[in-house]
Amino acid sequence: MEATTKDMRLHSRELLAAVDRGEEIEITYRGRLRARLVPYRAPDKTAKAKPARNPLFGLWRDQTDSVDEHVRRIRQLREFD
Repeated sequence: MEATTKDMRLHSRELLAAVDRGEEIEITYRGRLRARLVPYRAPDKTAKAKPARNPLFGLWRDQTDSVDEHVRRIRQLREFD
C-alpha cells in the first residue's frame, strides 16, 4: 500500500489498522519514497542478549586510595623549578 504524508496526517487511524492487518505501507512525500510503515515484531524474550561489558568497569579496583583522595592529590598546587 502507498500513502502520502498528507494521508498519514489525516488518516493515521486507517493506516495503523492496515498495519495491524499485516500490510506494509510506503509513505511518500512529493512523489518520493520517504519511509515504510511495517508491523512491529516484539523481540524474542527467550534469547536474552547479554550486554557488552564496559571496558572501564572496575577501572578503580586496584587502587588503594579513594577517588576523593586521588582527586585532592591531583589538584594540589604543583611546584615548578
